[in-house]
Amino acid sequence: MTKAIRGRGAAEDPANRFDRIAFEPDPDAEQAPDPRTVYLRDASRSVLSYNRSPDIPFVASLNPYRGCEHGCSYCYARPGHEYLGMSPGLDFETRILVKEDAPALLRRALLAPGWQPQVIALSGVTDPYQPIERRLRITRRCLEVLAELRNPVGLITKSALVTRDLDVLAELARHRAVRVTISVTSLDSDLSRRMEPRAAQPRARLAAITTLAAAGIPVSVNVAPVIPGLTDHEIPAILSACADAGAGSAAYLVLRLPLALQELFPAWLERHYPERSAKVLNRIRELRGGALNDPRFGTRMRGAGPWAEQIRSVFELGCRRAGLAQQGPKLDASGFRRPPDAQLELF
Repeated sequence: MTKAIRGRGAAEDPANRFDRIAFEPDPDAEQAPDPRTVYLRDASRSVLSYNRSPDIPFVASLNPYRGCEHGCSYCYARPGHEYLGMSPGLDFETRILVKEDAPALLRRALLAPGWQPQVIALSGVTDPYQPIERRLRITRRCLEVLAELRNPVGLITKSALVTRDLDVLAELARHRAVRVTISVTSLDSDLSRRMEPRAAQPRARLAAITTLAAAGIPVSVNVAPVIPGLTDHEIPAILSACADAGAGSAAYLVLRLPLALQELFPAWLERHYPERSAKVLNRIRELRGGALNDPRFGTRMRGAGPWAEQIRSVFELGCRRAGLAQQGPKLDASGFRRPPDAQLELF
Protein backbone atom coordinates (compact mmCIF):
# COMPACT_ATOMS: atom_id res chain seq x y z
CA MET A 1 0.00 0.00 0.00
CA THR A 2 1.39 3.40 -1.03
CA LYS A 3 1.95 5.74 1.89
CA ALA A 4 -0.15 8.88 2.23
CA ILE A 5 1.39 12.13 0.97
CA ARG A 6 0.78 15.12 3.20
CA GLY A 7 -1.63 17.56 1.58
CA ARG A 8 -2.64 15.19 -1.22
CA GLY A 9 -5.77 13.10 -1.67
CA ALA A 10 -4.12 10.55 -3.94
CA ALA A 11 -0.77 8.88 -3.39
CA GLU A 12 -0.41 7.23 -6.76
CA ASP A 13 -0.82 7.80 -10.48
CA PRO A 14 -2.82 4.89 -11.88
CA ALA A 15 -2.37 4.17 -15.58
CA ASN A 16 -4.28 6.30 -18.04
CA ARG A 17 -6.99 4.09 -19.51
CA PHE A 18 -6.20 5.34 -23.02
CA ASP A 19 -2.49 4.47 -22.89
CA ARG A 20 -1.13 1.12 -23.99
CA ILE A 21 2.09 1.54 -21.98
CA ALA A 22 2.03 2.09 -18.21
CA PHE A 23 4.77 2.68 -15.64
CA GLU A 24 4.72 0.36 -12.64
CA PRO A 25 6.84 1.76 -9.76
CA ASP A 26 9.01 -0.58 -7.72
CA PRO A 27 7.05 -1.22 -4.50
CA ASP A 28 10.33 -1.53 -2.58
CA ALA A 29 11.77 1.73 -3.90
CA GLU A 30 11.85 4.86 -1.76
CA GLN A 31 8.75 6.96 -2.24
CA ALA A 32 9.20 10.16 -4.23
CA PRO A 33 8.89 13.45 -2.31
CA ASP A 34 5.69 15.46 -2.28
CA PRO A 35 5.09 16.48 -5.91
CA ARG A 36 4.84 20.21 -6.53
CA THR A 37 1.85 21.69 -8.29
CA VAL A 38 2.41 22.75 -11.89
CA TYR A 39 0.13 25.19 -13.70
CA LEU A 40 -0.33 24.78 -17.45
CA ARG A 41 -1.99 27.18 -19.87
CA ASP A 42 -5.24 25.93 -21.39
CA ALA A 43 -5.57 27.43 -24.85
CA SER A 44 -9.24 26.49 -25.36
CA ARG A 45 -11.03 28.88 -27.71
CA SER A 46 -14.44 28.41 -26.11
CA VAL A 47 -15.33 28.38 -22.45
CA LEU A 48 -18.92 27.23 -22.07
CA SER A 49 -19.84 23.54 -21.91
CA TYR A 50 -23.32 22.18 -22.43
CA ASN A 51 -24.91 19.32 -20.53
CA ARG A 52 -27.56 16.92 -21.80
CA SER A 53 -27.76 14.68 -18.74
CA PRO A 54 -31.33 14.57 -17.41
CA ASP A 55 -30.22 14.33 -13.76
CA ILE A 56 -28.04 17.47 -13.75
CA PRO A 57 -30.01 20.67 -13.04
CA PHE A 58 -28.23 22.99 -15.49
CA VAL A 59 -27.43 23.16 -19.20
CA ALA A 60 -24.51 25.59 -19.54
CA SER A 61 -21.43 25.52 -17.34
CA LEU A 62 -18.11 27.32 -17.05
CA ASN A 63 -14.93 25.78 -15.67
CA PRO A 64 -11.99 28.21 -15.31
CA TYR A 65 -9.66 25.35 -14.34
CA ARG A 66 -9.13 21.71 -15.27
CA GLY A 67 -7.79 19.56 -12.47
CA CYS A 68 -8.16 20.67 -8.86
CA GLU A 69 -5.57 21.20 -6.16
CA HIS A 70 -8.12 20.59 -3.42
CA GLY A 71 -7.27 16.93 -4.03
CA CYS A 72 -10.56 15.46 -2.81
CA SER A 73 -10.12 11.70 -2.68
CA TYR A 74 -13.62 11.01 -4.04
CA CYS A 75 -13.76 13.57 -6.87
CA TYR A 76 -15.76 12.23 -9.81
CA ALA A 77 -13.90 14.65 -12.13
CA ARG A 78 -10.57 12.85 -11.78
CA PRO A 79 -11.04 10.59 -14.86
CA GLY A 80 -11.38 13.73 -17.00
CA HIS A 81 -7.63 14.25 -16.74
CA GLU A 82 -7.13 11.07 -18.74
CA TYR A 83 -8.41 12.88 -21.83
CA LEU A 84 -5.45 15.23 -21.41
CA GLY A 85 -2.96 12.36 -21.43
CA MET A 86 -2.51 12.54 -17.66
CA SER A 87 -3.37 10.37 -14.68
CA PRO A 88 -6.53 10.75 -12.58
CA GLY A 89 -4.38 10.33 -9.46
CA LEU A 90 -1.68 12.77 -8.42
CA ASP A 91 -1.64 14.39 -11.86
CA PHE A 92 -5.23 15.56 -11.35
CA GLU A 93 -4.29 17.55 -8.26
CA THR A 94 -0.77 18.64 -9.24
CA ARG A 95 -1.12 19.47 -12.95
CA ILE A 96 -3.72 22.21 -13.16
CA LEU A 97 -4.77 23.67 -16.50
CA VAL A 98 -5.59 27.36 -16.29
CA LYS A 99 -7.96 29.11 -18.69
CA GLU A 100 -6.45 32.60 -18.59
CA ASP A 101 -8.71 33.76 -21.43
CA ALA A 102 -11.91 32.56 -19.75
CA PRO A 103 -13.33 36.03 -18.92
CA ALA A 104 -12.83 37.29 -22.50
CA LEU A 105 -14.20 34.07 -23.99
CA LEU A 106 -17.21 34.22 -21.69
CA ARG A 107 -17.93 37.81 -22.64
CA ARG A 108 -17.70 36.91 -26.33
CA ALA A 109 -20.10 33.99 -25.87
CA LEU A 110 -22.69 36.09 -24.02
CA LEU A 111 -22.54 38.92 -26.54
CA ALA A 112 -23.05 36.57 -29.50
CA PRO A 113 -26.42 37.16 -31.23
CA GLY A 114 -27.48 33.56 -30.65
CA TRP A 115 -26.96 33.55 -26.87
CA GLN A 116 -30.14 32.80 -24.94
CA PRO A 117 -29.81 34.19 -21.39
CA GLN A 118 -29.81 31.30 -18.95
CA VAL A 119 -28.24 30.16 -15.71
CA ILE A 120 -24.56 29.26 -16.03
CA ALA A 121 -23.13 26.80 -13.51
CA LEU A 122 -19.75 27.87 -12.14
CA SER A 123 -18.24 25.29 -12.06
CA GLY A 124 -19.73 22.07 -13.31
CA VAL A 125 -16.60 20.02 -12.71
CA THR A 126 -13.67 21.37 -10.65
CA ASP A 127 -13.74 24.05 -7.96
CA PRO A 128 -13.62 27.66 -9.27
CA TYR A 129 -12.06 28.80 -5.97
CA GLN A 130 -9.17 26.36 -5.70
CA PRO A 131 -5.95 27.85 -4.22
CA ILE A 132 -4.48 29.38 -7.42
CA GLU A 133 -7.62 31.53 -7.83
CA ARG A 134 -6.35 33.69 -4.96
CA ARG A 135 -3.60 34.93 -7.28
CA LEU A 136 -5.04 34.57 -10.79
CA ARG A 137 -8.56 35.87 -10.06
CA ILE A 138 -10.02 34.21 -13.18
CA THR A 139 -13.26 33.26 -11.43
CA ARG A 140 -13.68 36.79 -10.13
CA ARG A 141 -13.19 38.29 -13.58
CA CYS A 142 -15.77 35.86 -14.99
CA LEU A 143 -18.20 36.94 -12.29
CA GLU A 144 -17.58 40.57 -13.22
CA VAL A 145 -18.61 39.78 -16.80
CA LEU A 146 -21.74 38.02 -15.57
CA ALA A 147 -22.59 40.94 -13.29
CA GLU A 148 -22.07 43.51 -16.04
CA LEU A 149 -24.41 41.65 -18.39
CA ARG A 150 -26.71 40.47 -15.56
CA ASN A 151 -26.58 36.85 -16.66
CA PRO A 152 -27.56 34.53 -13.78
CA VAL A 153 -25.00 32.15 -12.28
CA GLY A 154 -25.21 29.21 -9.91
CA LEU A 155 -21.87 29.01 -8.13
CA ILE A 156 -20.70 25.94 -6.20
CA THR A 157 -17.53 25.66 -4.12
CA LYS A 158 -16.03 24.23 -0.97
CA SER A 159 -13.69 27.20 -0.50
CA ALA A 160 -14.09 30.16 1.84
CA LEU A 161 -12.32 32.30 -0.78
CA VAL A 162 -15.75 32.91 -2.33
CA THR A 163 -16.31 35.62 0.28
CA ARG A 164 -13.57 37.70 -1.37
CA ASP A 165 -16.04 38.43 -4.17
CA LEU A 166 -18.92 39.63 -2.01
CA ASP A 167 -19.17 42.90 -3.94
CA VAL A 168 -19.74 41.23 -7.30
CA LEU A 169 -22.01 38.55 -5.84
CA ALA A 170 -24.09 41.19 -4.06
CA GLU A 171 -24.54 43.06 -7.35
CA LEU A 172 -25.78 39.87 -9.01
CA ALA A 173 -28.06 39.19 -6.04
CA ARG A 174 -29.74 42.59 -6.57
CA HIS A 175 -31.07 41.18 -9.83
CA ARG A 176 -31.90 37.71 -8.48
CA ALA A 177 -29.08 36.43 -10.66
CA VAL A 178 -26.92 34.40 -8.26
CA ARG A 179 -27.09 31.50 -5.87
CA VAL A 180 -24.02 30.21 -4.03
CA THR A 181 -23.86 26.58 -2.96
CA ILE A 182 -21.29 25.52 -0.37
CA SER A 183 -20.40 21.82 -0.38
CA VAL A 184 -20.07 20.33 3.10
CA THR A 185 -19.06 16.68 3.25
CA SER A 186 -18.31 16.39 6.96
CA LEU A 187 -18.06 18.48 10.13
CA ASP A 188 -15.16 16.34 11.34
CA SER A 189 -12.03 18.42 10.77
CA ASP A 190 -9.69 15.43 10.86
CA LEU A 191 -11.73 13.48 8.32
CA SER A 192 -12.04 16.57 6.13
CA ARG A 193 -8.28 17.17 6.22
CA ARG A 194 -7.62 13.61 5.06
CA MET A 195 -10.42 13.48 2.50
CA GLU A 196 -10.26 17.02 1.09
CA PRO A 197 -6.68 17.99 1.98
CA ARG A 198 -6.45 21.46 0.42
CA ALA A 199 -10.08 22.54 0.71
CA ALA A 200 -11.39 24.82 3.44
CA GLN A 201 -11.99 23.24 6.83
CA PRO A 202 -15.66 22.75 7.84
CA ARG A 203 -15.65 25.69 10.25
CA ALA A 204 -14.40 27.98 7.46
CA ARG A 205 -17.19 26.83 5.16
CA LEU A 206 -19.79 27.54 7.83
CA ALA A 207 -18.27 30.99 8.35
CA ALA A 208 -18.47 31.59 4.59
CA ILE A 209 -22.18 30.71 4.64
CA THR A 210 -22.74 33.26 7.41
CA THR A 211 -20.82 35.98 5.56
CA LEU A 212 -22.64 35.37 2.28
CA ALA A 213 -26.08 35.23 3.88
CA ALA A 214 -25.42 38.43 5.82
CA ALA A 215 -24.64 40.15 2.52
CA GLY A 216 -28.03 39.13 1.11
CA ILE A 217 -26.71 36.40 -1.16
CA PRO A 218 -28.87 33.25 -1.34
CA VAL A 219 -26.88 30.32 0.03
CA SER A 220 -27.53 26.62 -0.31
CA VAL A 221 -25.64 23.68 1.14
CA ASN A 222 -24.77 20.57 -0.81
CA VAL A 223 -24.22 17.58 1.46
CA ALA A 224 -21.98 15.86 -1.02
CA PRO A 225 -20.88 13.31 -1.44
CA VAL A 226 -22.68 11.28 1.20
CA ILE A 227 -20.34 8.35 1.83
CA PRO A 228 -22.22 5.38 3.33
CA GLY A 229 -20.50 3.98 6.37
CA LEU A 230 -18.25 7.04 6.70
CA THR A 231 -20.21 10.32 6.58
CA ASP A 232 -23.90 9.39 6.22
CA HIS A 233 -24.47 9.62 9.99
CA GLU A 234 -23.50 13.33 9.84
CA ILE A 235 -26.36 14.41 7.57
CA PRO A 236 -28.63 15.84 10.33
CA ALA A 237 -25.75 17.67 12.03
CA ILE A 238 -24.50 19.17 8.76
CA LEU A 239 -27.96 20.42 7.85
CA SER A 240 -28.50 21.90 11.30
CA ALA A 241 -25.11 23.64 11.37
CA CYS A 242 -25.55 25.09 7.89
CA ALA A 243 -29.07 26.32 8.66
CA ASP A 244 -27.77 28.00 11.82
CA ALA A 245 -25.03 29.61 9.72
CA GLY A 246 -27.59 31.12 7.33
CA ALA A 247 -28.19 28.62 4.51
CA GLY A 248 -31.72 28.63 3.14
CA SER A 249 -31.84 25.40 1.15
CA ALA A 250 -30.06 22.08 0.81
CA ALA A 251 -29.40 19.19 -1.54
CA TYR A 252 -27.40 15.98 -1.36
CA LEU A 253 -25.58 13.56 -3.64
CA VAL A 254 -24.40 10.04 -2.90
CA LEU A 255 -20.81 9.05 -3.62
CA ARG A 256 -20.22 7.72 -7.12
CA LEU A 257 -17.02 6.09 -8.29
CA PRO A 258 -16.69 6.22 -12.09
CA LEU A 259 -13.75 4.57 -13.85
CA ALA A 260 -10.42 5.12 -12.05
CA LEU A 261 -12.19 6.13 -8.83
CA GLN A 262 -12.88 2.43 -8.29
CA GLU A 263 -9.15 2.05 -7.73
CA LEU A 264 -8.29 5.42 -6.18
CA PHE A 265 -10.99 5.68 -3.51
CA PRO A 266 -10.56 2.16 -2.06
CA ALA A 267 -6.81 2.83 -1.92
CA TRP A 268 -7.49 6.04 0.01
CA LEU A 269 -9.75 4.14 2.42
CA GLU A 270 -7.05 1.53 3.06
CA ARG A 271 -4.47 4.24 3.79
CA HIS A 272 -6.59 6.29 6.17
CA TYR A 273 -9.44 4.10 7.49
CA PRO A 274 -8.49 0.44 6.98
CA GLU A 275 -10.82 -0.67 9.77
CA ARG A 276 -13.81 0.85 7.92
CA SER A 277 -12.81 0.03 4.37
CA ALA A 278 -14.78 -3.21 3.94
CA LYS A 279 -17.92 -1.72 5.51
CA VAL A 280 -17.84 1.39 3.32
CA LEU A 281 -17.23 -0.53 0.09
CA ASN A 282 -19.96 -3.05 0.92
CA ARG A 283 -22.45 -0.24 1.57
CA ILE A 284 -21.52 1.36 -1.75
CA ARG A 285 -22.15 -1.93 -3.52
CA GLU A 286 -25.55 -2.20 -1.84
CA LEU A 287 -26.40 1.23 -3.22
CA ARG A 288 -25.07 0.40 -6.68
CA GLY A 289 -26.59 -2.97 -7.48
CA GLY A 290 -23.56 -4.94 -6.33
CA ALA A 291 -20.98 -2.81 -8.15
CA LEU A 292 -18.89 0.16 -7.05
CA ASN A 293 -20.54 2.36 -9.64
CA ASP A 294 -23.86 2.57 -11.44
CA PRO A 295 -23.79 5.17 -14.27
CA ARG A 296 -27.48 4.97 -15.13
CA PHE A 297 -29.43 8.21 -15.24
CA GLY A 298 -31.96 8.40 -12.45
CA THR A 299 -29.93 6.41 -9.92
CA ARG A 300 -26.31 7.52 -10.34
CA MET A 301 -26.71 10.61 -8.12
CA ARG A 302 -28.74 8.99 -5.31
CA GLY A 303 -28.24 5.23 -5.53
CA ALA A 304 -31.01 2.65 -5.24
CA GLY A 305 -32.33 0.19 -2.67
CA PRO A 306 -32.90 0.29 1.11
CA TRP A 307 -29.75 2.27 1.96
CA ALA A 308 -30.59 4.89 -0.64
CA GLU A 309 -34.09 5.21 0.80
CA GLN A 310 -32.67 5.56 4.30
CA ILE A 311 -30.30 8.32 3.22
CA ARG A 312 -33.16 10.12 1.47
CA SER A 313 -35.41 9.86 4.53
CA VAL A 314 -32.71 11.10 6.90
CA PHE A 315 -31.97 14.02 4.60
CA GLU A 316 -35.61 15.04 4.20
CA LEU A 317 -36.25 14.82 7.94
CA GLY A 318 -33.08 16.80 8.62
CA CYS A 319 -34.22 19.53 6.24
CA ARG A 320 -37.62 19.79 7.91
CA ARG A 321 -36.10 20.03 11.36
CA ALA A 322 -33.54 22.60 10.25
CA GLY A 323 -36.07 24.64 8.30
CA LEU A 324 -34.25 24.19 5.00
CA ALA A 325 -35.98 24.14 1.63
CA GLN A 326 -35.00 21.35 -0.75
CA GLN A 327 -34.89 23.69 -3.69
CA GLY A 328 -33.01 26.97 -3.90
CA PRO A 329 -34.53 30.23 -5.15
CA LYS A 330 -35.18 30.37 -8.88
CA LEU A 331 -32.77 32.65 -10.69
CA ASP A 332 -33.98 35.34 -13.09
CA ALA A 333 -32.51 35.86 -16.56
CA SER A 334 -34.90 38.64 -17.54
CA GLY A 335 -32.42 41.36 -16.49
CA PHE A 336 -29.84 40.29 -19.07
CA ARG A 337 -28.51 43.23 -21.08
CA ARG A 338 -26.02 43.85 -23.86
CA PRO A 339 -24.07 47.12 -24.04
CA PRO A 340 -25.17 49.38 -26.93
CA ASP A 341 -21.86 48.81 -28.69
CA ALA A 342 -21.86 45.04 -28.06
CA GLN A 343 -21.67 44.08 -31.73
CA LEU A 344 -18.48 46.11 -32.17
CA GLU A 345 -16.84 44.09 -29.37
CA LEU A 346 -17.14 40.91 -31.42
CA PHE A 347 -14.73 42.20 -34.03
